[in-house]
Amino acid sequence: MSRGSRRNLLLGIGAGTLALGGGTALGAGFRGSSSTGTLLRSQAPLPEAFARPLTVPPVLEPVSSTATEDVYEITQKVAQAEILAGARTEIWGYEGLMPGPTLNTVRGRKVSVLHRNELPVPAVVHLHGAHAAPEHDGYPTDLVLPVGADDHGHFGNQHGEGADISHGERLYEYDNNERAGTYWYHDHRMDFTAPAVWKGLAGLHLISDDEERALPLPDGDRDVPLMLMDRAFAADGSLSYPSVDPSLLETHGVEHPYEAGVLGDVVLVNGTPWPFLDVADVRYRFRILNASNARRYRLRLDPAPEGVPEPFVQIGSDGGLLATPLTHPHLDLASAERQEVVIDFSGYRVGEAVKLLNDFGEGSTERIMEFRIVRTERDESSVPDVLSEIEPLDPAEATVERDMVFGSQAIDGHHGWTINGEAFAVDDVHAAPHQGAVEIWNLYGDFHHPVHLHLVHFQVLNRGTKGPRRFDHGWKDTIDLRPAEQARIITRFDGNPGKYVFHCHNLEHEDMMMMGNFEVV
Repeated sequence: MSRGSRRNLLLGIGAGTLALGGGTALGAGFRGSSSTGTLLRSQAPLPEAFARPLTVPPVLEPVSSTATEDVYEITQKVAQAEILAGARTEIWGYEGLMPGPTLNTVRGRKVSVLHRNELPVPAVVHLHGAHAAPEHDGYPTDLVLPVGADDHGHFGNQHGEGADISHGERLYEYDNNERAGTYWYHDHRMDFTAPAVWKGLAGLHLISDDEERALPLPDGDRDVPLMLMDRAFAADGSLSYPSVDPSLLETHGVEHPYEAGVLGDVVLVNGTPWPFLDVADVRYRFRILNASNARRYRLRLDPAPEGVPEPFVQIGSDGGLLATPLTHPHLDLASAERQEVVIDFSGYRVGEAVKLLNDFGEGSTERIMEFRIVRTERDESSVPDVLSEIEPLDPAEATVERDMVFGSQAIDGHHGWTINGEAFAVDDVHAAPHQGAVEIWNLYGDFHHPVHLHLVHFQVLNRGTKGPRRFDHGWKDTIDLRPAEQARIITRFDGNPGKYVFHCHNLEHEDMMMMGNFEVV
């Protein structure tokens, strides 16, 4: 069967299943070009927008350091947070925080992180964007069992043969040789990633290097991370999430009609709903991460600076700095994507307020945060015309070209999500690239699927018959695959040999089997 015939057959299977079993959920949640998912409405009164200041996650200090390595310790635990004013919300947090603490690291210095699990469920940690060895990548079944638990009883069915099980603690080791950029760590347990991240298990891991530090970009207090999460709240202020099994121990998945993805009606920025940030009339660098389970964002400044139709100056993507800066009128981010941008507030007057809006939102989710220009300061920063050097991968060097079709399909009588018509299985391998080989992957999707590859970064060659889209430039580890779209990516598998996963980063899709293995040999 030809590649085109096979692809059309698989897409047809997915579409047929969708019409028979998943159409209600997907039809209700799919709104044009915004997000694939269904809105979960809060029962608690929604907080006032722009009433609380933005907070920045604390920087975690190493517990020990040598000339070549920094060692950190993180405890995953249940905690209480005041997300809604006057209410206490139970979260699961790294160091009891939502988001977790930020690791500020240096390229080439080894980073070791000892994770201790004091949660009531097993955990797995994935450093998203890292070129980690397979035993440190956070393979979904390599569980860290809770302190005091063993691998029998109700934890015994959550991993297969060959899984690397730790008891209470696990040391994750990273060479930290990635390009300077904005990376993040989050839970990656098989079948239960979505509710774990929803409860708060996500944090930033930043890498700097000499190349980046030599650039005159905004830094210090003018280098600000913005982690976007949408959430919903029960009447008592607790986090609301439609798990089939609220214990998150046995049965995975979400209740109907949320199989397409869970969309919350409260947008948190660094854990605060619709915050404001006081800024000076100078340039700021913002590291924006979409840490939402399923929601896509289109960010826009209101008002834009007079005479500046493209106020976002993009300097970085998932895999660090771009070769040259790009200007945009808005920013699009699918789940897990990062955009590093510079915004120049000198075009506003002191006393003005500028809203960051979401054109893919409706009602309460149209708002993100507010910038308040409160003072005048000297600005010695700039955005140079050349940021970095990026080697373009040559399609002529590709040794293999593969098709990966992401689609909706019934699994054991229930709605599910598959790759090439197959549900995730630990022992099934979709691809076995040779170490160092260049490959081209053709990605096809039925709905929105932010596709993420572990271990490697890739470059986008084209979308259908056209070239890369506006936000496809630089090194990527996640691509926003849109409905009924084909995208062509190229990568070099130059990392460690071993087994890794690739998957849709709509976390409900991932938990409902839209994940596959590749094994570097």
